[in-house]
Amino acid sequence: MLPPTPLSLLCAILLCLPLAVIFTFTAPSATTSATVGGGAATAPLPITSPLPITIPPPFTNHTTDTSQVRNTLPHPKIKNPTAARAAAAAAEEAEDQSLLNLASRVDPAARPVKKLAFMFLATTSLPHAPLWERFFSRAAAERYNIYIHAADNFTAPSAGAFANRTIPSRPTRRNTPTLIAAARRLLAHALLDDGANAMFALLSPSCVPLHSFSYTYRILTKSRRSFVEILSNEPGAWERWAARGEHAMLPEVGFGDFRIGSQFWAVKRKHARVIVRDKRLWSKFQLACLRDDTCYPEEHYFPTLLSMVDPRGCTPCTLTHVDWRGSRGGHPRTYVADEVRPELIRALRGSRPRYGDEEVRSDSSNSSVTVVVERRRRHDPFLFARKFSPGALHRLLEIANDVIFKD
Repeated sequence: MLPPTPLSLLCAILLCLPLAVIFTFTAPSATTSATVGGGAATAPLPITSPLPITIPPPFTNHTTDTSQVRNTLPHPKIKNPTAARAAAAAAEEAEDQSLLNLASRVDPAARPVKKLAFMFLATTSLPHAPLWERFFSRAAAERYNIYIHAADNFTAPSAGAFANRTIPSRPTRRNTPTLIAAARRLLAHALLDDGANAMFALLSPSCVPLHSFSYTYRILTKSRRSFVEILSNEPGAWERWAARGEHAMLPEVGFGDFRIGSQFWAVKRKHARVIVRDKRLWSKFQLACLRDDTCYPEEHYFPTLLSMVDPRGCTPCTLTHVDWRGSRGGHPRTYVADEVRPELIRALRGSRPRYGDEEVRSDSSNSSVTVVVERRRRHDPFLFARKFSPGALHRLLEIANDVIFKD
């Protein structure tokens, strides 16, 4: 046998070295002792295993990588906003219809002691409330009721005749059927609230009274007819009728049945029930218009409906005076403080309403001038007037006792 050479011994040592290392670091309970300078042995030093290695998951709550957060969190389900609006509108319509159905079943005859229902179609405030407070202060409480339809940001009076008189309301907007819906809502609440309500007057925040309460009460309660302006063959009638589409109103409302009139009226109890009971015409007038400049549903629905249902039961005029001369953007003239004088109130009182059943002709000498041909002599008094600016209130209060409430 050949003796080992230095090279073979080196290779053997290198092959055994890994096994020695593994044995040294994995022995579970081995200890070592050391003696220094021949003294006593020191305490044994334990041999411990290396710390475990923890591999973090791909995403933790402590990550600063926001892209990981976005990609890992579940995506919320976003509803179709158009469908959500349609569903909300349908729910509101169903709620309104339940209210209208209840109101349509009230007794058509008012109680012996008749009341006037003053219905204010308000927005953010009632700027002429102090003047109306004086108006109502001269009346017995059993002669009237007040109802207010207002916007969400309406400032409700905390005291006086208007306190706690706001009904559940919804937002309104010009050139939409929301103003019709608001008036129907007011009628429904007034019908259900008091069986003595005999006449229902719709008013705007810019309206003011032109007479005392006693005079107003006498005119309205003695009338056997409603006062609704009902005009036919008006300029632009075709464009208004076709505002939702050329055939959208058919077959319920033909062009020959279409009427135009003031949005402010005073209706008898039987006609208030007709309005809240109607579904046939409302199904057409609640449709959205294709353009705003010919869309004034609140000026069409009430005169058209009552003209089709009971034309003989209506005096075809409004008792709310308005001046359309110099109108801007579809709004009538607004009276400002400097214009408020006794002469103005007397002039408004003395004006004669336009009646829808009177013939209107062009002046033969001037085609731009129209002439009203009266069928019979009549002159129903204007009881209210609009539009008065909020700044005109102090002048109105100054002449209230000596002029407005002095009949």
